[in-house]
Amino acid sequence: MKILLPGSLPLAPALPEGVEAVRYDVAAPVPEEHLDAEALVVWGNAPADLRAVAGRMPRLRWVQTLAAGPDAVLSAGFPDDVVVTSGVGLHDRPVTEHALALVLALLRRLPAALAAQAEHRWADELGGLQPLHPEGAVTTLLDAQVLVWGFGNIGQNLAPLLQALGAQVRGVGRSAGERSGFPVVSEDRLEAELEHTDVLVMILPATEATTHALDAARLAALPQHALVVNVGRGSTVDEPALVAALTEGRIAGAALDVTEVEPLPADSPLWDAPNLLLTPHAAGGRPVGADELVAANVAALLADRELRNVVAR
Repeated sequence: MKILLPGSLPLAPALPEGVEAVRYDVAAPVPEEHLDAEALVVWGNAPADLRAVAGRMPRLRWVQTLAAGPDAVLSAGFPDDVVVTSGVGLHDRPVTEHALALVLALLRRLPAALAAQAEHRWADELGGLQPLHPEGAVTTLLDAQVLVWGFGNIGQNLAPLLQALGAQVRGVGRSAGERSGFPVVSEDRLEAELEHTDVLVMILPATEATTHALDAARLAALPQHALVVNVGRGSTVDEPALVAALTEGRIAGAALDVTEVEPLPADSPLWDAPNLLLTPHAAGGRPVGADELVAANVAALLADRELRNVVAR
C-alpha cells in the first residue's frame, strides 16, 4: 500500500510493514508517478491541485484531510467510493486558545489600547478605577452571557475555560439538549438567544446551510453592547452586514480570524471597520495528534475496520 504524506508539516506516523510512505509537495498536483497511491493525506493543498488529481488516482481508497472542516476535499470531486476522513479533534486546543484570546482582547479593549499606544497616548479611559459592569458595555467575562454557535469539539473545549472565568455559557446546535455539561439550544431558538447574548462565538463549518448564517437580521437581534468572534469559516458571516452593524454602532465590536475571501483583499471594507480585530486565519494551522490519527486510520483501512472521523458523503 502506498500513502502520500504532505510536505507541509513534519508527519511521521507509525506505519505497518509493507506500507510505503511518500512525501509530496502540496504546492503542486500529485506527481504522475504517485497517482497509483491508495491513500492521500491532505494539509494546505490548493483546491485546484486537489481537483486536478481527484479523478486520476484509480487505486485511491481513502483521503485524510487534517483540517477539521473537509469542505476543500469534498468539493474536489473524488469518486464516491473513496472514503474521506476529517481532522476533527486535531485543532481543539489551538483554536480554543485563539478564540479565548480574541474574546479577552475585545473585552479588555486591547485594540483601543494598541491604538492609543501608536499615538503615544496614555489612555486614562481604559485604565484606572473602572466599574465592573459599566452601563451599556461588557468588559469582563464575570457574569457575561456567552453563546457558542457551533458546539462541537472546539466549542465544548472552549466552554469550560469561559465558565472558569465567570461566564454563563450555552451552546447552539442542530438539536437541543446538554453536551459536556452545558445547555445547548436548537438553531430554531437562535434569535431568542441572541437577544440576551453579551459575547457570540461562532465555530461553524462551511456548508450551504451556514452561508451568511450571521446576517443582518441576526446581527440586529444582538444587544448594542454585544461582541462577535468568528473562528469557524468566513463564509458564515455576512460581511457587509457586519461592517454596517459596526459602523452604525449597533454592536460594540467583533473579531474575525476568518474571512469569506482569503487572503483578505486590500480594498475590503473590513480593514477599516470600527472596533473590528482581524487575525489572518491563525487559530488553527498546527494540528495536534496528526501522526496518531493517520496511523490509526491506516491500521483500520488495512484491517477493513471503520476509520475515525469518516465524513458522510
